[in-house]
Amino acid sequence: MGLACGPAHADRRVALVIGNSAYKSAPKLGNPVNDATLVGGMFKKAGFDSVDVRLDLSASEMRRTLREFAGRTRDAEMAVIYYAGHGIELDGTNYLIPTDATLETDGDVLDETIPVERALFAVEPAKQLRLIILDACRDNPFSKSMKRTLASRAIGRGLAKVEPTSPNTMIAFAAKAGSTASDGDSKNSPFAAALVEHLPKPGLDLRKAFGFVRDDVLKATGYKQEPYVYGSLGGDDVPLVAVKPAATGPQANPQDAIRRDYELALQLATRDGWEAFLAQYPEGFYANLAKGQLNKIGAEETRAAAEQKAKAAEQEKAKLIAERAQKAEQEKAAAAAKTAEDARIAAEKQKQIEQARAEAAERQRKVAEAAAKALAEKQAAEKAKAELAAKQAAEKAEQGAKPPADRQMPEPEQKVAAFSPAPASTLSAADLTKSVQSELRRVGCLSAAADGDWSAASQHSMTLFNKYAGTQFDAKLASIEALDALKAKPGRVCPLVCNFGFKADGDQCAKITCRAGYRVGDDNECEKIQEKKPVATREDTRRRDTDRKQTEAAPSAPQASGQVICNSAGCRPIAKGCRLGTANHPATPTVKIPAEICN
Repeated sequence: MGLACGPAHADRRVALVIGNSAYKSAPKLGNPVNDATLVGGMFKKAGFDSVDVRLDLSASEMRRTLREFAGRTRDAEMAVIYYAGHGIELDGTNYLIPTDATLETDGDVLDETIPVERALFAVEPAKQLRLIILDACRDNPFSKSMKRTLASRAIGRGLAKVEPTSPNTMIAFAAKAGSTASDGDSKNSPFAAALVEHLPKPGLDLRKAFGFVRDDVLKATGYKQEPYVYGSLGGDDVPLVAVKPAATGPQANPQDAIRRDYELALQLATRDGWEAFLAQYPEGFYANLAKGQLNKIGAEETRAAAEQKAKAAEQEKAKLIAERAQKAEQEKAAAAAKTAEDARIAAEKQKQIEQARAEAAERQRKVAEAAAKALAEKQAAEKAKAELAAKQAAEKAEQGAKPPADRQMPEPEQKVAAFSPAPASTLSAADLTKSVQSELRRVGCLSAAADGDWSAASQHSMTLFNKYAGTQFDAKLASIEALDALKAKPGRVCPLVCNFGFKADGDQCAKITCRAGYRVGDDNECEKIQEKKPVATREDTRRRDTDRKQTEAAPSAPQASGQVICNSAGCRPIAKGCRLGTANHPATPTVKIPAEICN
């Protein structure tokens, strides 16, 4: 699986930025808060899905922030942590120092700081890239005043070298291990300024980007500070920001948004709506249309006002007549009414003129839009036709330039090529399906036979492989990519599942054997067999009651013969003159039972 964030992938990228400046037990640092704000803004402009910027955190706040960030990295492809502030190295282990730390002895480091491994643990769930950037190599003020509980315990200068154990993990130091970094004389440190300059460049591999960062910091510090990166990535480029794909096909008309707003204002047909449209789009074709619509509304308002004045004049005239006003007042009122009526008629005509102009402009707009749409479709069709012709011409030229196989290659090489296996792309659909099924059986994800039929069982087995191998192949069909991924697995991927009475023994299911007196229980484990108590039948109970009644009804013998008869009712001596013998069972005549026989 490649690490490049291609344009077709919607990879989730998350970032955590921490800047500690206001230390309570040490002099305040000038740049970490500024650097954290600058780098956080860089991640937001780079299009990260989640960017959390935290400033001046205490120890408990840093632990809680890292714990919350670890939850966000579970579904992320790329996770980045940037820390600016004080750090310390103790016996080869690096620690980040919160703002409330008071490091009086070397033992306080374990209780009041955060190990760098905690940050590595937070980015561990990310699938493609785990990046830690530490701008914490400044000269540590605690190292000089800190008391040593053991004379052999070493407190280093700067931070110690770190070699990540997880793949696709990088740790970038502002200064090489064992050296310190400059806080800079400007608003931001040289390291932070170089980061925001090179990391967000689209398509630039991180390793090359950090190389450019190194060069800039060396020049800015007079070759005194050298940033360093630990860890390794694969062979593919891993940019922090992917290159956006070039737009293809007909482009969206920039006037579409203006047209939609114009149509919305046209539906409202109010002065406020058109004034809001003109405030947003003061110039252009649609602005002129909006001004025409606004003039139309103004003409209507003028006409309504004139009509209202004419109505008021008529009312005044009627009032004067009703009150038998003087002739001069009546003439004056009549003249005013006539003037108002003339104004109303003029306003009505103006309204009709403006309405006709607006309708003509609307028709012109629709014609212009139809022409622009036809032109765009024609250009898109011509472009597609040209691309198809160019592709066909290139294929034709490639086929014409390709020499015949029998003249291009010597005969010995032809024989070797004849026996070489065909590439995977030449497999038929049935052969590809059967090959994928065979590999799924080999890795333990498919129990059915490889019959070339991509059934529901085969789709379920591919889903199991995706689950346990961490892949995302389409389970609805067999593909060359899935076949290559299956062949790359050396052994079993899916866990072995056995039926009841069997257990997993390596790659096979073995039958469970229990010792004497034990059997396989419902939980597939050996359990002791419980003994069943005998249950008396109804016939035995009835026979026992009959014998008891006979015994109780028989008269007691005055003298015993020395023999005793026993049955279900108990034991008693044989009566005098009788003897012990056998007789047929009253319910089952074929069965003989002990009986007392008297002559």
